[in-house]
Amino acid sequence: MNTTLFTTPRDLLRYTVTRFNTAKLFFGHGSTEAYDEAAYLILHTLKLPLDLLDPFLDAKLLPEEVAAVLAVIDRRTNDRVPAAYITNEAFLGSYKFYVDERTIVPRSFIAELIPEYFAPWVNEPENVSNILELCTGSGCLAIMMADAFPDAAVDAVDISADALEVAKRNVATYELEDRLTLIQSDLYANVPNKKYDLIITNPPYVNSASMSKLPMEYRAEPELALDGGKDGMDLVRRIVAGAAERLTDDGLLIVEIGNEKEFAEAAFGELGLTWLTTSNGDDMVFLLTADQLKL
Repeated sequence: MNTTLFTTPRDLLRYTVTRFNTAKLFFGHGSTEAYDEAAYLILHTLKLPLDLLDPFLDAKLLPEEVAAVLAVIDRRTNDRVPAAYITNEAFLGSYKFYVDERTIVPRSFIAELIPEYFAPWVNEPENVSNILELCTGSGCLAIMMADAFPDAAVDAVDISADALEVAKRNVATYELEDRLTLIQSDLYANVPNKKYDLIITNPPYVNSASMSKLPMEYRAEPELALDGGKDGMDLVRRIVAGAAERLTDDGLLIVEIGNEKEFAEAAFGELGLTWLTTSNGDDMVFLLTADQLKL
């Protein structure tokens, strides 16, 4: 393409929004619409502050800057690569994390509940001393938990050595190596023999029928991090089954299951699931107490 057609970020923004909308891209990795993602990718590529678009809209760009932006836009549009994999960064709440194709792009409704310490279920956050996160991926939730519960030791587990390499980088960025331990394990297999006050997890939960219909952007992520089996509950069943013996007497298990509430209720409804409220409603995250798990 002739780069001389574009002289300012405003030109590129208009063009990019049109490209994204024409290609019917899927936005589920941080942005919700073409404009926001276009602005983000342009600002990131030009190494400009991500929260300051207006002052630069009519700035004159060098030909090489235009070419760099167009290359990013082509990759996002033609290859359907999630923006987070292009920029190697993702945001969750007020946190920024490194991410690449070795792990799922961070996104979780559990993240919304951490700043309030899962109230009213955790009455005394300062008394939380041990936390376990299963299926940690990039380590984002484990890092947020360690930050929210400064008196707690956090064990973060994933079966993928590649994902744990990404998590290791994020843990180092937040300087939490002394309190956050990364463990390669098939769920509980290599977890220390101790009791946890909290077990949290955002495991693979996409059911088989839904897996086949995922947008290309999701199919760019590791299948291991998404595929939950026929009803999406394969790993969740194992997590629920093993939680009781690893929780303290007043411990809690908190599980994110996305759009799979119907399957979760079918699998575990007799335990009396408590559905926690998130920005997407009351059907994304469930909670079970240690007492319920012992039934």
